[in-house]
Amino acid sequence: VQLQASGGGLVQAGGSLRVSCAASGRAFSNYYMGWFRQAPGKEREFVAKISLSGSSTDYADSVKGRFTISRGNAKNTVYLQMNSLKPEDTAVYYCAASGRGYYRASQYYNYWGQGTEVTVSS
Repeated sequence: VQLQASGGGLVQAGGSLRVSCAASGRAFSNYYMGWFRQAPGKEREFVAKISLSGSSTDYADSVKGRFTISRGNAKNTVYLQMNSLKPEDTAVYYCAASGRGYYRASQYYNYWGQGTEVTVSS
């Protein structure tokens, strides 16, 4: 499956942004989806994940209550709605697809998008 992330940009602290990830190729609904991010000088970290149907979601503590992951299987797209953004949310955000299960660890994700950059100014 090929993944294309979009929607990143520059936003002020406290603002909102929605990033999207469009999938093509194999059946999107067969993949668990996740969002990860990598800030400058830091390792990539888990942000959120969603189950096949979208009925289950999971978030890193740092974004819980502010970010919402969702998916539209008919549109082959996964979204990450980011509210109350903070400067520490500045990073390149990557979507990823896992055919192996509902995991946080990046090693279980088979396919990765190219990333979309989010910058939060203070």
